[in-house]
Parts: sequence; C-alpha cells; structure tokens
Amino acid sequence: MSARFQLPDLTVPVIQAPMAGIATPHLAAEVSRAGGLGSLGLGASNAGQAAAMMAETCERLGSNRYGVNLFCHRPAKADPARETAWLDYLAPEFRRFGAEPPARIEEIYRSFLEDDEMLGAVLEARPAVVSFHFGLPSADRITALRDSGATLAATATSRAEALAIRTAGLDLIVAQGYEAGGHRGIFDPDGPDAQQTTQALLHDLLDLGLPVIAAGGIMDGHEAARFLAAGAVAVQMGTAFVACPEAAANDAYRARLGSAKPGDTVMTRAISGRPARGIANRLTELGRKAAAPTLPDYPIVYDASKRLHALAGGSDYAAQWAGTGAFRARAMPAAELVALLDREIRASFKGLDACHKAE
Repeated sequence: MSARFQLPDLTVPVIQAPMAGIATPHLAAEVSRAGGLGSLGLGASNAGQAAAMMAETCERLGSNRYGVNLFCHRPAKADPARETAWLDYLAPEFRRFGAEPPARIEEIYRSFLEDDEMLGAVLEARPAVVSFHFGLPSADRITALRDSGATLAATATSRAEALAIRTAGLDLIVAQGYEAGGHRGIFDPDGPDAQQTTQALLHDLLDLGLPVIAAGGIMDGHEAARFLAAGAVAVQMGTAFVACPEAAANDAYRARLGSAKPGDTVMTRAISGRPARGIANRLTELGRKAAAPTLPDYPIVYDASKRLHALAGGSDYAAQWAGTGAFRARAMPAAELVALLDREIRASFKGLDACHKAE
C-alpha cells in the first residue's frame, strides 16, 4: 500500500463500508481481524452511542485498527410549509395502519460540522482512519483529527470534490461511483451530478497525487482486482457485507437482499431527503410520482419515513440501502467473506504483491 495509507498491516485491500445503522462493532472487528479494514458509520449516532460503538470495536479487536465515518452535511433548515406538504402527501400511508401522520418532523441527526461532542468522542477513541461523507469539516476539526494520529479520507463523486479533498490536506480519496448503495457522498445534493461509474471516476482521479479507494457496485474479489489493477489502492465494499451475520440488517432486509434481481435498486430522495441507492419499495415509488411535493431537508425527511416504517414494519417504507450488485450478495460470516475476497483478488490480479512492494 502507499505509505500515505498508513496501514501496512492491511493484508487484504478491502475496506468494509461504514454503513451507518448496519455496520456493527462485531462486523468491523471481524473484517479488520481478517486483514481488511472494518468501519463504523457514526452518522446516525449521537456522541454517546458512537463512543460505545468505538469502545466495543476496540475491545473486540484489541487495537484501534478500524475506521469511522462522519456525515458532514449542511445542517437542515426547517421549512414548515415543505414539511407539512410532505406529511400531507404521506397521510394516506399512515392511515393504512390506523394512524395519523405526526404533527411535525425534525432534524434527527446532527451534522459533524457542528457536533463538538462527536468530535470529542472520536478524538478520545483515536480510530486509525476517519472519513467524511457529504463534504468536509472545518480546517480546525481536520487538524484536531490529524493530530490524533488518524489517517483522513473523504468521499468524492466528482473530480471537483476530489480536488477539494486534496486541497483540505486529507490522505485518501474514496471514489464513489453511481452504482454504490446508500447515500451519495455528493457535497451539494441540489447541484449537478455527473453520475459517473466507479470505473470512470477512478480513472478521472488517479492523477491527483492521492491514493484512491474505489467504491460502488463491487461485489466480489474478481471485480475488486479489476479496480486494483487499474490503480486503486483498495476497494470499499458495503452491500457485499450486509448479508453477513455480524451486520445489523433485520430479517426483512436480508430477505429482500437474498431475493434481489438485477435492476431492483433505485436512486431516491424520498426516504431521507438526499440521493441514496436502495432496493425499490412503496416509498421510493411514491417519491417518483409527479404529485410528490418538494422534499424537506435531509435528515428531516428521514424522521417521517422512520415513523412510517415503525408503524408498518416489513419493507414498504424501509431504508434497505444496496448497490446495483445487490443480487450477487453472498451470505457468510465476515471473516470468511474477507478470506474469499482475498483468494479471488489474488486469482485475478497476479501482480498484487509486487504492486504493494513497489508502493
């Protein structure tokens, strides 16, 4: 690996995507112990919850060799008119279950941009890698995290975002292609999105002088090898790990993943308020209809969908994030999956060890 990656003991060039709400300390520890890099998504946690997750991961693993991911979205602005319109639109769905929509919905997750408690929790836990999604924090937060010894990374969906990451002095770029499951890391959700594939985006970023991690639609080691041979220092895989027993996916999520077919995923804002790829359901279809009103800000929209899902259960309103390769997920323990990925990568990329020695 490149010296700037600062993880010489990463024997399998696979990073388990952070997947807020799905990645667990058990999953992250098993992936790291197996030679990859396990990760925790902290975007849906408060500082206390995050501290507990990091402590458990460190205890299971016996070291801090894991990563955490922080959401750097612009804080939501309340807009009662938009929020009321969205709740009115969803009212028939609530009434299907004998309930009325809530009187109001709120910002349920704090942005790391203004969460001093989360910064303190991460600085105290000192994970080996800290990554950012939806943008970048302030320079003083970056400096504080760097001073803790962390390697710093951020998601880019375009060359412009990657240039901003380089300018901010980070160590790694996560090139997130349009195939990726979960939230697009796009800095401005209302701006243009070139919707580049993982392959095209990787190609566009390799000349920037920072190590690039390929992410999006990668489901096995043979695909991973293709990106590694093309110049990626590692691949990041999320959907491939959702089916692992150590992940927090519920039975309905696992069943949908197990029965998924090509084309079953869609990019939607209807669940959270920001573009995200998941398995299509009743709520994603409602979001596509011409009658759908302008959405409130992220994560205020999430408050409505979570309340609706709590009433309904199942899959109709669930955030079952998954990439375009969801139909090829393989259910097995995380350590076994990492070992299998390692074998597949080495079978398809004979120059892997020589490449790493050269770096």
